[in-house]
Amino acid sequence: MEREYLLVEHEKPYSYCEDGLTVTRTSAWSGPGCHLGCGVLMYTDELDRLVKVEGDPENPFNQGRLCVRCLALPEVVNHADKLAHPMKRAREDRGKDKWERISWDAAYDLIVERFNAFKAESGPESVTFWQGTGRDISTWITRLCWSYGSPNYVVALSGTACYAPRVAGCRMSSGAFWLGDFSQQFPDRYDNPQWKLPELILIWGNNPVITNSDGMYGHWVVDCLKRGSKAITVDPRRTWLANRSELFLQIRPGTDAALALGMLNVIISEEIYDREFVEYWCYGFDELAERVADFTPEKTEQITWIPADTIRAAARMFAKADGAIVQWGVAVDMTKETLPAGQAISALFEITGNIDNPGGMIAPPSILFSTGGWGHEFLEKDARKKKIGDAEYPLYRGAMQIASTDECIKTLETDRPYPLKGAWLQAVNPLACTGPDPKRTLAALNRLEFIVCVDLFMTPTAMALADVILPAATCAERDGIRLGDGTQRGETINRAVQGGDCRSDMQINLEIGKRFNPEAWPWENVEEMYTDILRETGLTFSAMREQAPAYPPFEYHKHEKGLLRSDGQVGFQTRTGRIELYSTVYQALEQDPLPYFEEPVPSPYSTPELYEQYPLVLTTGARQLGLFHSEHRQIPHLRALHPEPLIYLHPEAATRYGLTEGCWVWVENEKGRAKRKLSLTNALDPRVCSTDHGWWYPEAPAELDEGLYGLWDLAINQLITWQPGKSGMGSNYKTLLCKVYPVEAPTAQTKGEQK
Repeated sequence: MEREYLLVEHEKPYSYCEDGLTVTRTSAWSGPGCHLGCGVLMYTDELDRLVKVEGDPENPFNQGRLCVRCLALPEVVNHADKLAHPMKRAREDRGKDKWERISWDAAYDLIVERFNAFKAESGPESVTFWQGTGRDISTWITRLCWSYGSPNYVVALSGTACYAPRVAGCRMSSGAFWLGDFSQQFPDRYDNPQWKLPELILIWGNNPVITNSDGMYGHWVVDCLKRGSKAITVDPRRTWLANRSELFLQIRPGTDAALALGMLNVIISEEIYDREFVEYWCYGFDELAERVADFTPEKTEQITWIPADTIRAAARMFAKADGAIVQWGVAVDMTKETLPAGQAISALFEITGNIDNPGGMIAPPSILFSTGGWGHEFLEKDARKKKIGDAEYPLYRGAMQIASTDECIKTLETDRPYPLKGAWLQAVNPLACTGPDPKRTLAALNRLEFIVCVDLFMTPTAMALADVILPAATCAERDGIRLGDGTQRGETINRAVQGGDCRSDMQINLEIGKRFNPEAWPWENVEEMYTDILRETGLTFSAMREQAPAYPPFEYHKHEKGLLRSDGQVGFQTRTGRIELYSTVYQALEQDPLPYFEEPVPSPYSTPELYEQYPLVLTTGARQLGLFHSEHRQIPHLRALHPEPLIYLHPEAATRYGLTEGCWVWVENEKGRAKRKLSLTNALDPRVCSTDHGWWYPEAPAELDEGLYGLWDLAINQLITWQPGKSGMGSNYKTLLCKVYPVEAPTAQTKGEQK
């Protein structure tokens, strides 16, 4: 059924000439970098080289603004080390830089031969399909996995602890995922008469001017502040936005649920919630009130290290605001008990009526795809029952199409419930980035008989493990579409340069998918596939690229109009038809139906003996301008912005441990250690330290027995273990214990070598 989409008119066609250069209007979906898909203009010369990238002022999403990652895109596209051809090596040469160039057909033939042999011998479930951060790969890799016949689609981090817990939690308690209303659903943006400026933006575990996903462009917060919105920031570190907030709640890492429960205590006990909304649209309010009763501001202060009066002030300010947004980030996902934390934070905007309303939290319009993937109908029912993790975690069995990564690691080590034989790793670098305990991860994956990697550059994971590596195209070298995932719009990616022998992720998935299961991949080429996908819009791919982005119809107060439920009734897509503050889904899946706080392990309070040995609370994953997870370390202008891995520490703590600005230190806990350069800052509590992640040195020796690009010196995930929450979701990436002590600074000769 076609819907009327609003299209953005442009003065010029998507491709035109300007000052001797060809200009291509497109959007910068990965790879490389990040989640957003900003509108860009790519400039190519007569030699088909990308020479410049600028923001597209006609694109409503970013309105011409760009970060340095887009500006540096020519350095990525033209980089001498970018993978150029398919390559293979012998199984016994894993970890060695011994590659043989092969053709695409030869690569496909080898992959199909091996994967089909595994299917015949051990069943399709014996092959796992892995991805990293979502961006625009989830749609294609899920279809490839499920049409091959495997239920084991894997997101390569413990507890699927990125985005998925917030999405799943929201959908199970209210039937939809909720995002802040920054007018992103309207082509005319802030000028749209339906939109209302939020009075308050509660920024929680997110530094949106540096990094963000969920289809949210961080500078929208700044736009709203300029227009009069106020802000509250919850973060262990005082950020640029925290300095511009009315209140800054400097939280102890891992105690987000306690803070939300404490704020709920104030809102409920002072009766400043939206009584009418709660009465008509919420289920389980009395039970929630009973649960939060013990979380007085004074008790919450003891847990979170935030003053009780500040907690009261934040709760009152949020509850009384005329339109309030929670701009939350991945820090909520990266605590072990993530689901109750997200449930508690959601209850803040739910009981105050800041949901499905102008200037509050909105459900993104459905644009064909969802984050749940594409093509699940091709997975046979018997195969679905074999998904790894379902036996251990009812949540995965009842509500998730993703396999448990933690259980996959165990399966690789034990061959239970069945042996795994092969893996497809696409846009993922678990050894250097998201996978805890990389030595354990390496040993587990190395048991597989055959591994394929798809990437832009050689990575530590590919060098250590791949038997075949396929070169992916950058966003400048391919056509594509981006739909769903909270983006509120449909967008095309338009090829600006030819890209040599590399191919887009989508083309690779289509071509190998046709060989696995032609019925699931009936299209002759990617443009035909995109046009078929776009049929609901009434546009072909070629027509849409001239007029993109495209916006589906949007309405507020959908719950009052029967637009949120599949049966057309008013209310929310839940069993009760209401927002379930007491979750009947969690109850059915053997989880606590109410939000709760559980002290992190380890922590100063749960493991006091360990705290004596490791007296700093460590939070990992600090985001940096120019870098995106483990990408960009070889890009000159981006690496220059952040040339070394840093650990941030308060000057008082540095004095206590005899450390000085710029010295090299070991960051160590009971699991392992990693090397960092010290950066002193007053932005942190003296009891807390923070570090970035995803570090490796592309310039260091590559082979496994030479240090694997310096990985064993640099990987902070050596301090993290595979250990999800009770539900199987969430993991302690953001709350660890550590000590910091000096080490001799690495020289050019020793950089990347293990000490």
